[in-house]
Amino acid sequence: MTYRYRPLATALAVLALLSAAACGGGSEQGSVPMPASGRSGPSEIAPPRDGDDRAASRGRATTRAGEAEEPADTDSAETSESAESSAAPEAERSHDTAAEQISTFSLDVDTASYGYSRRLLGEGRWPEAGQVRPEEFVNSFAQDYAEPEDDGFVVHMDGARTPGNGTALLRVGLQTRGTDAESRRPANLTFVVDVSGSMGEPGRLDLVREALHRLVDQLGPGDRVSVVAFSEAAEVVLPMTPATEKDRLHAAVERLAVQQSTNLEAGLTQGYDEAAASFRPAAVNRVVLLSDGLANTGDTTWQGILDRVAEAAGKKITLLCVGVGRDYGDELMEQLADNGDGAAVYVGSADDARKVFVEQLATNLDLRARDAKAQVVFNPSAVTSYRLIGYENRRIAAGDFRDDAKDGGEIGPGHSVTALYEVRLRDGASGQLATATVRWQDPDTRAPAEASRSLGARDLAASLWEGAAPRFQVDVVAAGFAEYLRTRERIAGVAPADLVSHATRLAASTEDPAVTELAGLIKQAVALD
Repeated sequence: MTYRYRPLATALAVLALLSAAACGGGSEQGSVPMPASGRSGPSEIAPPRDGDDRAASRGRATTRAGEAEEPADTDSAETSESAESSAAPEAERSHDTAAEQISTFSLDVDTASYGYSRRLLGEGRWPEAGQVRPEEFVNSFAQDYAEPEDDGFVVHMDGARTPGNGTALLRVGLQTRGTDAESRRPANLTFVVDVSGSMGEPGRLDLVREALHRLVDQLGPGDRVSVVAFSEAAEVVLPMTPATEKDRLHAAVERLAVQQSTNLEAGLTQGYDEAAASFRPAAVNRVVLLSDGLANTGDTTWQGILDRVAEAAGKKITLLCVGVGRDYGDELMEQLADNGDGAAVYVGSADDARKVFVEQLATNLDLRARDAKAQVVFNPSAVTSYRLIGYENRRIAAGDFRDDAKDGGEIGPGHSVTALYEVRLRDGASGQLATATVRWQDPDTRAPAEASRSLGARDLAASLWEGAAPRFQVDVVAAGFAEYLRTRERIAGVAPADLVSHATRLAASTEDPAVTELAGLIKQAVALD
């Protein structure tokens, strides 16, 4: 893969390294002022963006499966090459720090890839390579990062040496402060429910009703709900209604019934029209799409749908995609979430519905940060090369990190985001290895802020499986499992059978049922291979 020389990127790298070195490796720096110490003043706040500007900044939408749109920013070589990088051999995806010291990506809290892969493996089916995204596997598991005291982020970094020729794994963890249902801001929710023929699969629409009933029961007096159903056409089942009228809401959910074909465009158009008509500036305005993502009527080329979603996101109406069904349009649902400033989750059981709409309600509905991005600057005197595991379709050019017109990820309260890097160290590497910085905008004022942390060679655990934190090890197992499913490559030289034993051991030490389930899934995959 060829990379262009970027003077701005190099200058940023040098400045970041000098700044971090002055503070000392391994020290946490908290919220960084913009540009000097604290948040930006009013004159530095990015102006409001309309939907057209926002859509143009993305460069990652597709017109139909497998057909990539021209990137909006022709200088973003990393973005335009990312779709090919996931299929490239590991050596081709490594970045030489002499040529490229900076890794930049927008944050992602999607977990649908892991949820759907879990469903497929449980049915004895192997997921397709394009359906497996390692970052979504990792971010499906609980972390133990400390929360910040304010409404921003705290940055966590750790790492461990791995068997091999001077290799190590680094972990970058980003965490927002959690909240409870009583403390979150009120929500205007527009449910857009797929009632097409494909939803007639036994238990599929029943699961959607179960999820909606659970959500309605959790809503507070300041929340409001509308319901739109779509098949060949779309209809408003219930206009925007106060959540206190729970009987009306539950009755509307029960009226949902399977009909004909899937006109996803009509459903989202009607849903966003309803959301816009009832928009409340002080509330979270969100469309919640519940669908199998298998559009077959209306605009099925995707681009018109994605453009409409991106335009609405620019007007602060965000999207939560809830996927269901044995056959699932994973790629479309993921891109809808990306363009709609939201997240994609997959619900395969009543237990999944409980987690998404009860346990994680505030996290999935409220916002802590808009357009959040991460940047990791590697020290070329200590690190010869690096590889970011996953995030292929979230990578952005280094120069876009502080361009607040460029799109990032939307992050809710209590969310953790984890990124893993494989690095090759120089012989006798010492001092600082890397500095990670997260940049975001306040969801209301759009004021930008940053937080950073550095990692030194002395901070590395001597052994991944003996000295690293248990949750770090779980992350490595999850990422290793994803790489095995999509490329058959190994992370840290760990064979699939070893992943099973590590997951089994970690399930006991963490007492986490999700890790126990992970061990079982890896066993199933090995048996199918």
